Amino acid sequence: MKLATLKTAGRDGSLAVVSRDLSRAAPVPEVALTLQYALDNWTAVEPRLAHVYRMLNAGECGSVPFDSRRAAAPLPRAYQWLDGSAYLSHVERVRRARGAELPDRLRDDPLMYQGASDVMLGACDPIEAADEDWGIDFEAEVGVITDDVACGISVEEAASRIRLILLINDVSLRHLIPDELAKGFGFLHGKPASAFSPVAVTPDELGAAWTDCKVRLPLTVHWNGRLFGQANAGVDVQFDFARLIAHAARTRKLTAGTIIGSGTVSNYDAAAGYSCIVEKRVVEIIESGAAATGFLRYGDRVRIEMRDARGNSVFGAIEQEVRPCG
Repeated sequence: MKLATLKTAGRDGSLAVVSRDLSRAAPVPEVALTLQYALDNWTAVEPRLAHVYRMLNAGECGSVPFDSRRAAAPLPRAYQWLDGSAYLSHVERVRRARGAELPDRLRDDPLMYQGASDVMLGACDPIEAADEDWGIDFEAEVGVITDDVACGISVEEAASRIRLILLINDVSLRHLIPDELAKGFGFLHGKPASAFSPVAVTPDELGAAWTDCKVRLPLTVHWNGRLFGQANAGVDVQFDFARLIAHAARTRKLTAGTIIGSGTVSNYDAAAGYSCIVEKRVVEIIESGAAATGFLRYGDRVRIEMRDARGNSVFGAIEQEVRPCG
């Protein structure tokens, strides 16, 4: 099943079921006004949404054309947004750029930070920054949306709490991050609003590409129309989503609608390209002594998409342009 939130006059938008080919959408106010309502009442609501999905794909219910530009983030406001770092190749490269080594404990204990979740960007909303010299970077990720999660949940139980899967652009302002981390209290200015794919999908929609709580498909990134990376999200994963959920819930409950990101998708094989600019810059420094690739500038465009084995877009594309604030 594929679900989207259409932009309306309200902040939380309106829930719609989207066809498998992403061409049609069926608003479902009689079932659930918002995705958050659906998640809060998943046991009762999911079968009704699944029925609409079957009818929509069969052309047996009313619908409208689906336009990603009219889609808000699946959750325009989320109760909680937690981003992990499941790909140690990314962690190693970024830390190397700061002259920091990878502690051995990070191989068994995931990194995770809590981001701002009061404003979540739709797939075609712009990346806004007041200064293009802040080192604007994209970070292409996969994420999950959970049901309620009990405190201290086991990894095995955590897998059953995954309700939806989606793509994320976790924007970073690289030149602001080092000073913030040096204070020893985490991110604030270095992590502005993140963007999300036009649709979120249930795990069964991925078929064999969803195994062991991993999405085993390449994540394609284009920058100004040029291929920048196509790292496989199922390769070089140190921590699957069940592990990330259990880590997040170690000392607290998680509320239905919590979003947990994988961190930047990254493969050790350099032929896969990159899902963020800073990784490419680090490789350039290692190979030639200096970074040749700059960060995003105003007017630059980023496209993030994942296609299945048949070449069909699974989540729709995140397509954003960098603009000045306001």
